[in-house]
Amino acid sequence: MNADSTAKSPAELAEFVEQAATKFDIPGVAVGVWADGREVYACHGVTSLDNPLPVDEDTLFQLGSTTKTFTATALMRLVADGRVELDAPVRRYVPELVLADERAADEITVLNLLNHTSGLDWNIIVDTGDGDDALAAFVAEMAELQLIGEPGARASYSQAAYNLLGRVLENVTGLTYERAVSSLLFEPLGLSNSFFGVADVMTRRFAVGHNPDEDGALSVAKEWRLTRGNNPGGGLASSATDVVSWARFQLGDGVSENGDQLLPTELLHRMREQTVELRGSNLGDGFGICWFLREVDGVRTIEHGGSTNGQFTELLIVPERNFAVVALSNSGADGIPFNRAAVRWALEHYLGVVDKDPEPLPYDEARAREVVGAYENDAMTLTVAADGAGLTLAAAIKPEIREAADFEMPADHEPAAMGLLPAKDEFIVTAGGLKGQRGFFSREVSGAVVGIDLGGRVFNRVPAASA
Repeated sequence: MNADSTAKSPAELAEFVEQAATKFDIPGVAVGVWADGREVYACHGVTSLDNPLPVDEDTLFQLGSTTKTFTATALMRLVADGRVELDAPVRRYVPELVLADERAADEITVLNLLNHTSGLDWNIIVDTGDGDDALAAFVAEMAELQLIGEPGARASYSQAAYNLLGRVLENVTGLTYERAVSSLLFEPLGLSNSFFGVADVMTRRFAVGHNPDEDGALSVAKEWRLTRGNNPGGGLASSATDVVSWARFQLGDGVSENGDQLLPTELLHRMREQTVELRGSNLGDGFGICWFLREVDGVRTIEHGGSTNGQFTELLIVPERNFAVVALSNSGADGIPFNRAAVRWALEHYLGVVDKDPEPLPYDEARAREVVGAYENDAMTLTVAADGAGLTLAAAIKPEIREAADFEMPADHEPAAMGLLPAKDEFIVTAGGLKGQRGFFSREVSGAVVGIDLGGRVFNRVPAASA
């Protein structure tokens, strides 16, 4: 860590944001920083290539999975009130839950959902409508969801788990999920620029996503939002100003700016204590309660990112330095590299903290042959290939999932260079929209590679005959 680094002026942040957005060809971006007791914002570009308006710090972007931090914190307010117990089985609060494995349905706890150790696969691709019963209908579909392991055995990131937590909020409060989060968090914290409903968003300035077409040209992503049943795991639209305010609450002692104690300090801070370890992930060294926990250049950070159809979010908080940075962008797939670049620039130039990727090993054909193949979860396929000079990784939504969906889905990630790392079976993607993403290959007792972890999610190897 370079202790001599000093905070930069707003003009320097604005210059970096403009240059990076141009480099990555992002139509519109917003970056917010909380440092030295003040807020700084830099925005560039437009909300939409088709109907352009300038992006500013109040422009609404979709937060994607960063929404999970709101769901988890709202749930912790119920814990503080004694209305929910973290170690209680989720069926205490959602008795209607049915899973393919009934024993697992009995054993999964609220904490298992919060720290992604439920054993539930990633998600169910289903639209359960826009009615107030959307979450109840989503939970009714969970009997079709596969388990990737025993409850509590290991971490595997699950959207379905957080949608189920949304149903916990509904059943305990008697409110819809959206209304519960609004009353528990948005209203007392003064987050007046955060919304779930399209009717609320459309009356304000908001960004739309963009994806590259077959020729690489960007076009507007026509499906603007996720389904309502996915709101707890990724449905919030918010602004850089509100997300910075949200980060400031997370940095505090659980007291709102008007003096209300929303959460006991110890419960708020418990959310950033490690509950389970993560291996070989750029997202973090472990999970707290929702938060990814990571040490960067000697300082501890808590983070969460998010992605929707052509929109991306990255939020990083450094509690010991009273610092936070959020980056919002409206283009896939280079929105992720832009966000990472913005967060790293802010860390280095405001705190003197340098975050850099590890260097991969030289190409080893024998090691490459062990890992080449297809890997899948319930919705996606990862393909690892070798050309004699290097490895590549592609990520694609399964064709049957894409065809069955009655809404537009995000673009696939084309093959991009990856390399193996010194730590056994770990790897890093070194190019493309997933650049910097790290993961690892898992083996069975015989030593054969049987799976891959990427983005905190498990993908099982497809037998060669069907790959």
